[in-house]
Amino acid sequence: MILMDIYDTASWWTVLIGLQVVIGSVYLWLKKSKKSEPILTREKFLEWKPLPLVDDIPVEEPPLMGKIDDNVLNVGATSFLCMDKEQSIMDSAINSLHKYGVGSCGPRGFYGTIDVHLELEERLAKFLQVEETCVYSYGFSTIASAIPAYAKKGDIIFADEKVWFAIQKGFDASRSTIIYFKHNDMNDLERLLQEAADKKQLNPKRRAFLVAEGIYMNTGEMCPLRRLVELARRFKLRIILDESLTIGVIGKHGRGLTEHLNVPRDEIDLIVGSLEHSFATVGGFCAGTHFIVEHQRLSGLGYCFSASLPPMLTQAAISALDIIEKQPNIIAELDDNSRKLNKALANLKHFTFRGDELSPVKHIYLKDDLTDRLKHSYLKNITNYCLHKGVAMTVAAYLRDIEVNCPEPSIRLASSRKLNDENIALICSLLDEAYEKVGPNDGLGPV
Repeated sequence: MILMDIYDTASWWTVLIGLQVVIGSVYLWLKKSKKSEPILTREKFLEWKPLPLVDDIPVEEPPLMGKIDDNVLNVGATSFLCMDKEQSIMDSAINSLHKYGVGSCGPRGFYGTIDVHLELEERLAKFLQVEETCVYSYGFSTIASAIPAYAKKGDIIFADEKVWFAIQKGFDASRSTIIYFKHNDMNDLERLLQEAADKKQLNPKRRAFLVAEGIYMNTGEMCPLRRLVELARRFKLRIILDESLTIGVIGKHGRGLTEHLNVPRDEIDLIVGSLEHSFATVGGFCAGTHFIVEHQRLSGLGYCFSASLPPMLTQAAISALDIIEKQPNIIAELDDNSRKLNKALANLKHFTFRGDELSPVKHIYLKDDLTDRLKHSYLKNITNYCLHKGVAMTVAAYLRDIEVNCPEPSIRLASSRKLNDENIALICSLLDEAYEKVGPNDGLGPV
């Protein structure tokens, strides 16, 4: 009778659930009763060696020069206007340090914006005669962030084959189609643009960009900007121009290549520059119309996610800008020295060189027919010899197997406004002397 009552009140699925509970309990009890050996014992843990996330990349390290004292002529550093030791700049930076502390404690959009950042951006916009600028905390990340902020997958970018590594990293981040034209060859660029137009690769539905440098870091040669602008406007491309080596360097007031060649700034869609060469500080900036710069504030990775430029270094840039505006003659002094250095380098016995006469960057190459590895090694010998003789130089550093169209090994010289005729003569005589002492002569091997 009791069984009949249970059967009447309990449906078949209730019985099934009960059986599952019983079977599950028995299974867990039997599993718990067995002694399970721990999967990862201490011995196995000590033997475990995880694989690296990224394979090691061999990099030829430049020679460690240590601290360069005042008795050494430094033509390796790119402080073209020699304002890194300007007392007024150091005093203003120290005062800012006492007021704001060391860092800004966050990105610009997250409690990292301080009044000096806004002042520097306003001052740079006025100096460059553009609507607006935004400041980055690192020169390399400025152009590397600016390119992918606008160019995306599916877009097309035409670029000079000698653009420097930061621009190449910007290309990688953009995932756009990249077409390189021969260095400073506008006929080759026109040919590639015409081919792209004929193949319908250039059309109103696809964004197209043209990327160049005012003066190329890897060659020291000046961009033919007028012809570049003409082609960009004919084929409807947007221009991104890196003026890191021209701002504070050329032009009557130091406003860069656009001022030097009298090209209207509104012809350039985005001007990018570094503060690390002529402004006695670090960081970079993007300059253009309000619409373009405001997009940077929302899409520039280095702007959105990196801590902003420390206030004391921001103040140093403002103080350097004060000096450039009050003493525009220092630009003429630098240009004059760059011309003199260019003329003197033409008389070297054992080297060739590359660089525009107004460019503060010159590249010195060996004439010998050697492999790049041997050239790099011999150039290190030569720079070490020059350092011991009181002149600090640097071998241009490249990631040989990673960079696109990696340049030939060279010694990179940097002109400055404080060079004099005696310094320039010393540099040239010492280069030839170093070649004869430690260069690729018979019986001397590379270190």
